[in-house]
This record gives sequence, structure tokens and C-alpha cells, in this order.
Amino acid sequence: MRKKASLRICMQIRRLTSNDYGAITDLWERARLSFRPKGRDSRNAMSKEMAANPEFFLGAFEEDCLIGVVIISCDMRKGWINRLAVDPKHRHLGVAKALIAESERVLRTRGIRLFCAFIDADNMSSKELFEKCGYVEHHDITYFSKRDNEDV
Repeated sequence: MRKKASLRICMQIRRLTSNDYGAITDLWERARLSFRPKGRDSRNAMSKEMAANPEFFLGAFEEDCLIGVVIISCDMRKGWINRLAVDPKHRHLGVAKALIAESERVLRTRGIRLFCAFIDADNMSSKELFEKCGYVEHHDITYFSKRDNEDV
């Protein structure tokens, strides 16, 4: 069992912009989150998404340092919490929980009441996090995808 961190941080959650792209990808690298910089995670692709749904890109900052990031999406029936990552030095301090709560708040403003996240089967820390936030793991769903290429 992990000890709870006794550190407190002063964190602010705000919308991310295309100016934050380098900080986002740097954070993903530090957090060891795979991403596709030549495809859906390219500066151009993310800038287009940010222009269409600016409230769907959230960052947690300590002073001017990006310490957490999440990308939200929705299909008008379900809200999706995607690309959630926290700087390893700031884990277990409530950053991810705060980003999840803010994601849910943003989705509720669009009338979304069902919140979902895809988590790799071996990512136990993310599974535990979402369970602590009230999410239920479903074993009766199989995920299919079709990609035009590997960068999508």
C-alpha cells in the first residue's frame, strides 16, 4: 500500500492552447504516455481540435509549469477522458483527480452525464485512480477500431 503524500501543491487548472503544445508533448514524454506526433497528436491536428473545442483541452499548472494534462471528447451521448497524464514528480497529490473532476464538469455543461475512459489492461495505477473516482470497469465490452494509418 502506498503512503499518501504529505506535500501540498498550489495548482490551477486552465484551458490549454496551441502555444502549450511543446509543454504538453514534453509532459507526455516524462509521463511515458505514448503519442503520435505525426498524426492525431501533431501540432496541426491538435490546434484544429483546440479551435473547435477549446474547453476540451485542460492543463494543471503549478505556477507556470504544466504538471498535468487531459483531453476531453464527446460523441453527444458519452464523454471521454483521454490522454490523462501527470508529471511523475507530482503524482499522488490529487492532480489527476482534479483533472477528472474538471473534465466531468465541462462535459456536464454540454448535457453529458455518462463519462468514460479507455485504459490499457496492464495500467493498474490508472484503473485504481478511476475506481477511486467512482468509475466501474466493464469486462463485457470489446473495443474494435479501424485506422487509416498507424498515426491516427
